[in-house]
Amino acid sequence: FREKYDMIKYHHIYEQENNGGNEMEENTKTVTEAEEKESVSKNFIEREIEKDLAEGVYNHVQTRFPPEPNGYLHIGHAKSIILNSGLAEEYHGKFNLRFDDTNPTKEKTEFVQSIIEDVKWLGAEFEDRLFFASDYFEKMYECAVLLIKKGKAFVCDLSAEQIREYRGDFNTPGKESPYRNRSIEENLELFENMKNGMYKDGEKVLRAKIDMASPNINMRDPVIYRVAHMTHHNTGDKWCIYPMYDFAHPIEDAIEHITHSICTLEFEDHRPLYDWVVRECEFENPPRQIEFAKMYLTNVITGKRYIKKLVEDKIVDGWDDPRLVSIAALRRRGFTPESIRKFVELAGVSKADSSIDYAMLEYCVREDLKLKKARVMAVLDPVKLVIDNYPEGQMEELTAPCNLENPELGDRVIPFGKELYIEREDFMEEPPKKYFRLFPGNEVRLMNAYFVTCTGCEKDADGNVTVVHCTYDPETKGGNAPDGRKVKGTIHWVAKETAVQAECRLYENLVDEEKGKLNEDGTLNLNPNSLTILKECYVEPSLKDAKAYDSFQFVRNGYFCVDCRDSAPEYPVFNRIVSLKSSFKITK
Repeated sequence: FREKYDMIKYHHIYEQENNGGNEMEENTKTVTEAEEKESVSKNFIEREIEKDLAEGVYNHVQTRFPPEPNGYLHIGHAKSIILNSGLAEEYHGKFNLRFDDTNPTKEKTEFVQSIIEDVKWLGAEFEDRLFFASDYFEKMYECAVLLIKKGKAFVCDLSAEQIREYRGDFNTPGKESPYRNRSIEENLELFENMKNGMYKDGEKVLRAKIDMASPNINMRDPVIYRVAHMTHHNTGDKWCIYPMYDFAHPIEDAIEHITHSICTLEFEDHRPLYDWVVRECEFENPPRQIEFAKMYLTNVITGKRYIKKLVEDKIVDGWDDPRLVSIAALRRRGFTPESIRKFVELAGVSKADSSIDYAMLEYCVREDLKLKKARVMAVLDPVKLVIDNYPEGQMEELTAPCNLENPELGDRVIPFGKELYIEREDFMEEPPKKYFRLFPGNEVRLMNAYFVTCTGCEKDADGNVTVVHCTYDPETKGGNAPDGRKVKGTIHWVAKETAVQAECRLYENLVDEEKGKLNEDGTLNLNPNSLTILKECYVEPSLKDAKAYDSFQFVRNGYFCVDCRDSAPEYPVFNRIVSLKSSFKITK
């Protein structure tokens, strides 16, 4: 509890420092233990749901996640998925996955499949409740006809530009369309003609008849249907008119008996229209919309327009490039569902927009992996180490724990021989002070093996070290000397004869953090060093059978995951999930 509270407190301090001291739902003043417990127990949405249940407004809880299938989901969507499915689980209700596929110009089956996979991977259980807005097109059409018959909707001939002009602004009330007072009979006939494909795209629209003088611009006779001669991914060419989101969404919620429509803050001003639609369409026990703040991460790219351009320009290798924060990219990089759920939990739910340090997400995955994963040896920048007094041709098997902090993971066997690979940085011919690794005359421990003493090195014509030489003490097997002598340095290694060559990809932020996300012209300010590919790495032979998404801690180098796309048994590819060192600070 204390760790969780400290992280939440850090989050609020970060928001105050980076958002002009915005007032937060919970401030960072000193609070009592009771107040601390309350601050992390129930968020404002939970309190509203419990109030509705207690007052009998609803006798159950049903939530939904309603993505538009026009791109891949990102970390911000993960918050909505986890929040909505978590509320349903908490109150023993149901959770629906529903695609708001009302705009066929941008929607693809590829995106539908990726979203389904993402939601399942995050553990959001929707069972057989997979729906599409297009499943309800007939019902939406009937609702539109009902509004026309009630005198609450009309067919308008104004162009999109004219409609914007007539709408007015925050200081000027709108003007009524000259077509607003058409008769019910004429509107019914025109709307039927729209449905039957008698008009061009944009030639006519159906608008709700509400109030052109409303202070809420969303209520100024909004468009609820438009003509669009396009093939839909789900309904084909059956329809040439499509409902607008603000009209379709509340109808979808009402049909599915959603009780609490949880959405982000930009829809707060749309709530009166949401309520108007379900009321005028005469749905019983209508759903209630509640808004929460989006979750923003510092210096990451989530905008679909930007990601699409990065993909098209081949700066990244797809929507799941591990440098992105799409859910598919995080999964490919090696993040776990548990780490993302923990991150969302610690970020909390509030009404105030805020930015969260990306380091907090990295902290969560480290915390999740540290006790789950085997700690193995991998050499990313190799140089050969030869033990001159080790018997020629001899190989032996050493036993080492998989994870010192979790004995339940057991032990593993590591081959050891005369020739090894070590990290190039673990040898220096002329070391600085406090350098405790290999240099001529110095003794170090080979992890889980023997003490060795450096005797010298070989170099190529350019002066680069090619081979390091040493001798070993056979009495120090296991890494301890019987005479009790100590060494200050321990280095990892891989036996040359049995090592598996691999590729390791090291990722940094795609955005140049020092210069900010955007340039003055609106283009992305990219980090040219966001990806480093190391093609001649060597790993323990135990990793040769690793499968896609398997992850490990490479001693001293970080957590790595087998790439799901490019890895092969004969040449595995590992993505670095996160380094071992954290820049995230927890306040105490």
